[in-house]
Amino acid sequence: MEHRIRITPEAEVDGLEAVSELITRCAMAALEAEQAPEGCFVDVTIVDGETIREINRENRDKDAVTDVLSFPMLEFYNGTWPEDVDLDRNPEDGSLFLGDMILNYDRAVEQAEEYGHSVERECGFLTVHSMMHLLGYDHERSEEERQLQRKHEEGVLSALHLTRPTDQYEK
Repeated sequence: MEHRIRITPEAEVDGLEAVSELITRCAMAALEAEQAPEGCFVDVTIVDGETIREINRENRDKDAVTDVLSFPMLEFYNGTWPEDVDLDRNPEDGSLFLGDMILNYDRAVEQAEEYGHSVERECGFLTVHSMMHLLGYDHERSEEERQLQRKHEEGVLSALHLTRPTDQYEK
C-alpha cells in the first residue's frame, strides 16, 4: 500500500498544481527518510493567514499568524515507530493516519522573501518541518532535540536539492 498525501486548498494559491506536487514530494521524501511503514496518510490543508491564526488561537492559545501547524494523531518519539503501530490502522482501508498539516502558503511566500531564498525552498522546509512533528520530533523539548530535528529536516531537503545558503537563518 502506498503512502497518501491529500491536499485541500482553502486559500488562493498561484500555481496550485506545482505547489501541491512540491508538498507531496517533500512529504513522501520525509516518510521515506524516516522509514515509515507502508500506507501512511497525511491530510494537508492550505490556508490563509487569518484562518491559521484562528486555528492557532483555538488549539494552542496563541493569537498569532504562523507558517505551519502540525496535529499528530500518533504518539511516538523522534521517528521511532511503536511496535504496535499497526493497531492504529484504519480497518476499512488499512491506512495509517499520521495527522494534519495546516500550511499558510502566503506566509511561506513572505518568509522566502524575508530569508532570501526561493518559495519552493520555504514551502519545502515548512512541509518537511511539519512532517517531522507528525513523526514525533519536537524542537521545543530541548536544544539537543532541536538540533536532531534540524538534522533530519536538512537531510531530507538536501536529498530534494532544496538547500539554503550556509549563512542562512537558523529557524
